[in-house]
Amino acid sequence: MNPFSLIKEDFLNVKRNDPALHSTFELFFNYPGLWALLFHRLAHSLYQKGLRFLPRLISAVGQFLTVIDIHPAATIGRRVFIDHGVGVVIGETAIIGDDVIIYQQVTLGGVSLTKGKRHPTVENGAVIGAGAKVLGNITVGSNSKVGANSVVVKNVPADSTAVGIPARVLKRGYDNTPLSHNKIPDVNKEIFEYLLKRLAVLETAIETGDNAHIKEKDHELEKLYDNFIHSMD
Repeated sequence: MNPFSLIKEDFLNVKRNDPALHSTFELFFNYPGLWALLFHRLAHSLYQKGLRFLPRLISAVGQFLTVIDIHPAATIGRRVFIDHGVGVVIGETAIIGDDVIIYQQVTLGGVSLTKGKRHPTVENGAVIGAGAKVLGNITVGSNSKVGANSVVVKNVPADSTAVGIPARVLKRGYDNTPLSHNKIPDVNKEIFEYLLKRLAVLETAIETGDNAHIKEKDHELEKLYDNFIHSMD
């Protein structure tokens, strides 16, 4: 698609992703992420033609107006939505697929000064939560979620949830709803819940002498323990 078709699609995409939008008029004043994409689409098309100074100038103007820094060489797919957007940084060799949602203060940054691919790849349908830092030449798989303020330094498989510092993959296929940030599990809470329930089972067994009770409860506690173990991957 040419850059102008992509820009038109970006404008239409906001209506699909933001329930706070009440009129088309608001698009022109309240969506810095949308305008940052507009500047980037223009700068990127010129950058691909071998120009350097003009794309960087367009990028600088866009950064000044939107407080969003996107290198003109970065590859951004279709229907990407940068919500709120202030403080977002997207590095030179970053690749973002289609239907990705990125929230404010996100960094897709590098950890190396070497030439070549040094920024993340975010595949189709992924959601990067507010304040998350995704660093290095790693991949966030399709339809995955990165929790708010997480620091991701290794690959995140498709259909997964990653949260924490450093980020850990907690569960694959946890929830398919793009905006379900409230459903990101709290692994520390889960392991404490597991330990308290395990302690209660052991206390009951000691008091009653009924060891069969432990086996009955094992299956119930397996899910909590399994979630914690997988978070250590």
